[in-house]
Amino acid sequence: MEDRYRNDVAVQVPRVLLPKKGTDYYKWAVVACDQFTSQPAYWEDAKRIVGKAPSTLELILPEAYLEKPGEEERIVSIKQHMREYLDKGVLEEKPQGFVLVTRTVGGATRTGLVMALDLEAYDYSKGSTTLIRATEGTIVSRIPPRLKIREGAPIELPHILVLIDDPDKTVIEPLALKKTKLTKLYDTDLMLEGGHISGHLVDGEDDINGVLLALGMLKDEKRFSEKYGDRAPMLFAMGDGNHSFATAKANWEKIKAALPESERADHPARYALVEVENVHDDGIVFEPIHRVVFGASGNRAIETILRHFKAQYACVKVELGRMPCAQGGDTHVLPFITGEVEGAFIVSCPTSQLAVGTLQAALDEAVKEICGAEIDYIHGADVVKELAKKGGAIGFLLPALKKSEFFSTVIYDGALPRKTFSMGEANEKRYYLECRSLEKK
Repeated sequence: MEDRYRNDVAVQVPRVLLPKKGTDYYKWAVVACDQFTSQPAYWEDAKRIVGKAPSTLELILPEAYLEKPGEEERIVSIKQHMREYLDKGVLEEKPQGFVLVTRTVGGATRTGLVMALDLEAYDYSKGSTTLIRATEGTIVSRIPPRLKIREGAPIELPHILVLIDDPDKTVIEPLALKKTKLTKLYDTDLMLEGGHISGHLVDGEDDINGVLLALGMLKDEKRFSEKYGDRAPMLFAMGDGNHSFATAKANWEKIKAALPESERADHPARYALVEVENVHDDGIVFEPIHRVVFGASGNRAIETILRHFKAQYACVKVELGRMPCAQGGDTHVLPFITGEVEGAFIVSCPTSQLAVGTLQAALDEAVKEICGAEIDYIHGADVVKELAKKGGAIGFLLPALKKSEFFSTVIYDGALPRKTFSMGEANEKRYYLECRSLEKK
């Protein structure tokens, strides 16, 4: 971190890498690797569109291919392409600064700011009071496969979206108002119904210091206590990509252990590139993340899950017929779909505030019992219905988390159950664009 931008808000002002002039950004940018995991055809379509053009598709491992034949070869290829893109000048370093991102998809526009965050200010363990916090339970077993890609990689490229609680719109929005005065870095449509995106460089010293000052005001202890009581300030909350950020943290801890103290403060791996967005942005919509349990026949799945519900709660019943999901009061209604029937589990007096927490605990136990069963996390109710009605699976529909409750819930209750919410549907997720060097110069 350069001295003029040192700060106490855990931010590094990065020097991003972007493709050289003339690169086809439509082919360069692909959606977050943890999307369309049960729809490999999506990724085959992306591959067809990209062809032999430079693309972030060559720099990521779509999770549709995790633990599948050829995984190790894919990881080797990823690192080879990273090195090739650097050595052959496909990627060029831009001046130090943030990137103002404007994304339009599904009729809504949202604005973000690409920056690097200090992994020393992040702890995903339960009860964490760090400035940067996980918003969902971190599954430690999901880190090693991702770490294989991060370890020794010369660059990083993020699909991580981080949220700030800025109701007065003091951090990002002032830059959006002067966007036409900033240097445009890219302006492109995004493949496969991803909408449109543009990026502008924020490299003016006054603009950068204005962002850092505004972030400092958001974490001011007096202001924070007036809003949330006697709680340690939380400035950044993971929106999407929690496990990717946790992987960056794990990688940094390994690197840090081998470094002398004098080299730790400015090592590139200490930071992770993210896009920061304001939870109060009108373009941000919280969508539920639904569940499909594969490898479980309808009736057996219903019976097994019901038994595990009954082991936890005194009053649980199954009702058949189409029902809306609901949470609140003293009842959670959890609709399900199989190839044969539709219905809902109705749980009275649940211990979890959220329906997703009630459901997840039962599903975790049920899949241990049903040989070969596994849970997938799906965006879009229509996709859940399509997958479940094919047979051999049971799908669950869940309600959305209210944006207005997001920060207060995390601050007071800690991390939410994993995969509680999503910032938009799968095609609305972050597309890979900016990269950043992880190598010490």
